[in-house]
Amino acid sequence: MSVTSVLFDLDGTLVDPAGAITSGIRHALVAHGLPDPGEARVEALVGPPLQVGLRTLDGVTDENIDSIIATYRARYEEVGMDDSLVYPGIVSLLEALRHENIYVAVTTAKPVNIARLLLERKGLTEHLDAIHGNADEHGSTGSSKTHIVAEALSHGDLEASSSVVVGDRYYDLDAARENSVASIGVAWGFAQGDELASADLQVENVSELAKAILGEHIARSFEIEASVMQEGAK
Repeated sequence: MSVTSVLFDLDGTLVDPAGAITSGIRHALVAHGLPDPGEARVEALVGPPLQVGLRTLDGVTDENIDSIIATYRARYEEVGMDDSLVYPGIVSLLEALRHENIYVAVTTAKPVNIARLLLERKGLTEHLDAIHGNADEHGSTGSSKTHIVAEALSHGDLEASSSVVVGDRYYDLDAARENSVASIGVAWGFAQGDELASADLQVENVSELAKAILGEHIARSFEIEASVMQEGAK
């Protein structure tokens, strides 16, 4: 795999939300008098915009969804961002990619202003060339991330043939395929069942990811920890 640019998903790929997303959604639902759907049900919502995922839950309507999201966002900004953790090995990997002059961007379904704030708080912004996300909460393109990857390619004037999308959900893989970009599925995120089966490559940890992108010889020359299975959403 000859790579000149890498487009990373955010939650479940670079950052472990450490329950901040799922607990925040459950908190917001209960605060609005709705039933708690449980952790397993809410985990499946991590990936697409909240406006899309929340509509699959009982009791969420056009009338209350904006208020539910506002409650969730307030809690997420107050405690959720600080609770989130950068996965072991990610900073070293980003440093290695930049050292090799590989373009690095984030492509997330999160509203881009929220993504920028999270990345800044986690100290990752300095390792990135660009951050791309949805313009707002409303998810006008549904769960698709195709437009976000397309924007990243256009903004960075990147070659699709030497780019790769790295993510933990099928939304990432679909967006890669629809932009003629290779994909790597990471096993430490929020994938449901065998949804990563369509990835061009699957990796179990950051060490494997580094070798896939940089090649084994270069990857070995950098101190990239986490040669064991990541402890995240799993």
